[in-house]
Amino acid sequence: MTTMNISLPESLKAFVDEQVRHRGYGTSSEYVRELIRRDQDRLRLRNLLLTGASSAPSAPVNEAYFDGLREHVRSTARAGGKPSRKA
Repeated sequence: MTTMNISLPESLKAFVDEQVRHRGYGTSSEYVRELIRRDQDRLRLRNLLLTGASSAPSAPVNEAYFDGLREHVRSTARAGGKPSRKA
């Protein structure tokens, strides 16, 4: 692991210290790492949504589609594997 030093105004440092105390983080570094991970997740989701929004429309799905998808996941789980993206 590498180290990064950041400078914060006193008000932000106090806020971080309070979050560490009240939310169960061991250190301010744990808190900051969690914030960065959440931001990464948010950006991944945003990119997926933008990709989906710009893709060509597909046929509407119905209850049978979701039933088949559920069955595919169940049968794959019973076989001990990971579901494929082909459902």
